[in-house]
Amino acid sequence: MEIARDQYLNELDSRRWNGMVKIITGIRRCGKSYLLFNLFKDRLLSEGIDPGDIIEIRLDEIDAVSLRDPISLYEYVRSRTLDGRRRYVFIDEIQMVSKIKNPHIEGGEDITFYETLNSLLNTGYLDLYVTGSNSKMLSSDVLTQFRDRGDEVRIHPLSFFEYFSAKGGDKQIAYRDFLTFGGMPRILSLNSDREKADYLKRLFTETYIRDIRERHNIEHPEVLEGIIDFISSNIGSLSNPRQIASHFKNVSEGTVRTYIDYLKDAFLFSESQRYDVKGKRYFSYPQKYYCEDLGLRNARLNFRQQELTHLMENAIYNELRIRGYSVDVGVVTLNAKDSEGRSIRIPKEIDFIANRYEEKVYIQSAFAIPDDVKLHSEVDQFKHTGDSFRKIVVRNDVGNRWFDGNGVLHINVIDFMMDKELI
Repeated sequence: MEIARDQYLNELDSRRWNGMVKIITGIRRCGKSYLLFNLFKDRLLSEGIDPGDIIEIRLDEIDAVSLRDPISLYEYVRSRTLDGRRRYVFIDEIQMVSKIKNPHIEGGEDITFYETLNSLLNTGYLDLYVTGSNSKMLSSDVLTQFRDRGDEVRIHPLSFFEYFSAKGGDKQIAYRDFLTFGGMPRILSLNSDREKADYLKRLFTETYIRDIRERHNIEHPEVLEGIIDFISSNIGSLSNPRQIASHFKNVSEGTVRTYIDYLKDAFLFSESQRYDVKGKRYFSYPQKYYCEDLGLRNARLNFRQQELTHLMENAIYNELRIRGYSVDVGVVTLNAKDSEGRSIRIPKEIDFIANRYEEKVYIQSAFAIPDDVKLHSEVDQFKHTGDSFRKIVVRNDVGNRWFDGNGVLHINVIDFMMDKELI
């Protein structure tokens, strides 16, 4: 089954020969290699590019072990491109290249894959594309190493639009399956629920946790797994490392914070900060955490906690990230009176503030709004943002989309997930 991933394919296409290293990042098994070595390669071949002008290196395969040395990798690519012909170079799992001591300068800086890629880029006739599964590849020090010549293309597990486009059938059934088993591409090729569940459980344990433990030499693996369980059980709830640390004996807040950073670096979870809409500042804590893939989250919890309200909120968050938005939790403070008539200030939450360039959208996730009291609680804070950016309530209990008297759009969650042009 071929899954169309046109959004990412077009992003790669638009970056051809831009003088930068295209770095495709994302959680392992989300389709990075497929995007590069299948979809993008097929597009190049369809345009008449000679297959010999596409150099493919898969560093996670046994016949590429010798190329996990930065100098050996450089020499290999150069040996195949000495004629100066313009070529495309694809390198899979670039983070597997180890750093080595500079053999020519005693006590000098280590040689890493950054130097390899920068040197290849400097030839002027190679267009470089690499994949990686660690977000630290895109930290500020790495971008400095690339001298502003690294260009990230972040990909995610399948969106519901991609999932349904491949699966077809009844949208409601597909949506429920998506909330249960998520969007890891291999899920679509498995037939039974048992196969899907077993695959996701193995993936979590044998790939993600093992990777993190080996990469970071985890001293307290039981704490790491406890943090995973806590975050998975509390998606969309306010929490912070100190609160999480309190659930363990003799574990410091610093250790918890470090382990959470490891989980974020592996793209398993992401963090959404609280933002004071009118004060225009971020709160230091607490934050909300969301899972990159709901199927992985559910598998981790053995499919026990299936609260549709939380799953829907996480799915909307992921959808906004897929569409290229940074996502914060909004806070507006309302003036009110207590039971004795004294003035008080009440903080109210807006589930998501989605930002992209100069665009901003306020979004509430509401599984159901059965009465006017609930409606008021969901939309009242929109009136106090002090701006005219769009406001949307994504719901499970409406049919056709409609605008209320305050200009707030109410839309069914499936329509929201399928309508890529809405925002």
